[in-house]
Formats: sequence, structure tokens, C-alpha cells
Amino acid sequence: MTKKIHKYSGKKLSRGEPPNFSGQHLMHNKKLIHEIVDRANISIEDTVLELGAGKGALTTVLNQRAGKVLAVEYDAKFVDILKRKTAQHPNTIIIHQDMMKIRLPKEKFVVVSNIPYAITTPIMKKLLNHPSSSFQRGVIVMEKGAARRFTQNFIKNAYVLVWRMRFDIRLVKTISRDHFSPPPKVDSAMVTITRKKEAVIASKDCIAFAGLAEYALKEPQAPIDLALRGIFTPPQMKHLRRNLKMNHEQPIGTLNEKQWGTVFQTMVQMVPRHYWPRANKRT
Repeated sequence: MTKKIHKYSGKKLSRGEPPNFSGQHLMHNKKLIHEIVDRANISIEDTVLELGAGKGALTTVLNQRAGKVLAVEYDAKFVDILKRKTAQHPNTIIIHQDMMKIRLPKEKFVVVSNIPYAITTPIMKKLLNHPSSSFQRGVIVMEKGAARRFTQNFIKNAYVLVWRMRFDIRLVKTISRDHFSPPPKVDSAMVTITRKKEAVIASKDCIAFAGLAEYALKEPQAPIDLALRGIFTPPQMKHLRRNLKMNHEQPIGTLNEKQWGTVFQTMVQMVPRHYWPRANKRT
């Protein structure tokens, strides 16, 4: 079995042209492939979405366990291989399409994928940005640097914070570049994503919370008082710090999800709505 990691070629794309993933790295460690699937805890009840199915290394293990496998692949050569390998498995649907243009399943689904380095963040946004998405959990192999950014305690990016109000994102292990042939320039990592049983921020409040997150994290190293100036008055800020059990010098990026929930609820209760920061329309 082999598993493909796509690597962006760097070629400038024409409008409407999908990314050119011509540089491929094949995973040759069968034990690791089974570990990825085992970590996903797949059962016959699950619909599994695989983004970038390649030659089917994960696909042919997933379809032994899942009720349905949706294997997305753009490269026509690999699509032909996938169709041959899965011909005897009616629970496997091969989707020959750019993964960034597919519609996510309406039913609850799990993602098990080894995703392209160059579009790691867009893929994560596609899966995690929409409160109404049916995405439940996933095991994703991605570039190690991105994995660290999504999972570190100090939060620098507003969109990562918004994700983490509804999902637990954990870096499970580093995967050496030596497991791929030819080896990529950097290591990969296995990341698990699990929908929280109770979201810190309700779906109806996600847009309002995104506005707060974008405003506050413009300078993640800024002290909390400075980062939230313009939203809270000094007396309100003093009240908030007391509830957070923080001093005024603590960087805003150090707050955890529960503390961010407190910041948001304090804003809702104490700050007139027309003073709430608005989220970027693209977000």
C-alpha cells in the first residue's frame, strides 16, 4: 500500500484552475496507515470522507470498516487506480473533483485524510468554519508546522480560536519525513479533531464571536486590557479580569476556550450591541 501527500508545485494558476499537486510523496509504512485508521475509530455506522485519496492506501483500509467511504481525488491517473481497487466495494464512492470545490456530506461524517501541505488551512476552514456542518470528528495527517499552529496553547489566529470553541484539536504524534518516498522537506503530524459535546459558543453566536476574536487577536502578545480596549470600559474590564482571574499584563493569546467564553458572555451582558466588533465578511 502507498499513501500520497500532495505538494504544491508553485506554478501560477489560471482563474478557475485547481491547484497542481504534481509533487507527490508516497507513504510506505503500512503500520502507520493502520494506526491512522485505528485512531479514527471507524465503525459500520460511519460515513467517511477522504480528501486526496491518491492510490487508495487509506481508502482500502477504510472501506473494510466504514458504512460508506467518499474518496475524493483530482488526479485522473489515481482515480483510475482507485476505481480498480474499490470495484468490489459498493460502499466506496470515488469523487473525481477538486477537493476545495466539493460539497460536504449532509449526513454526519468523519474525515480521515492525508491532506496537501499547500492548502492545509483552506481545507481546515472548509471543514470547521461552518457551524451548520455535519462534520463530527477526524484524523488528519498534515504538515507539522500547521499542526502546531492549530493545537498550541498560545492562540495567534482568530479562526483557530473560533474552531476551538466547538472542536477539540490535538496533535497526536509527529510523522517523520522518512516514512515517505521521496521524503518531503519537512515532517508531518497526525492531528485528531473531535466535536465538543457542548460547544463553548452556540452556533447562533459564532459570527458575533468571530468579530470579537478578530478584534482581540490583532496583536496576540498584547496585554488583555490593551487588546480589548474599545469594547469594554475600564470598570467593565476590571470586572472581567476578576472573573478571568487574570492580571492586566497577561497576553490575550494565553486565554483558554473557557476564558474566551467568559469574555464573550461579558460582552453580551454588559456592552451595547452597536459596540461589538464585526467579523470580516470573508470570515
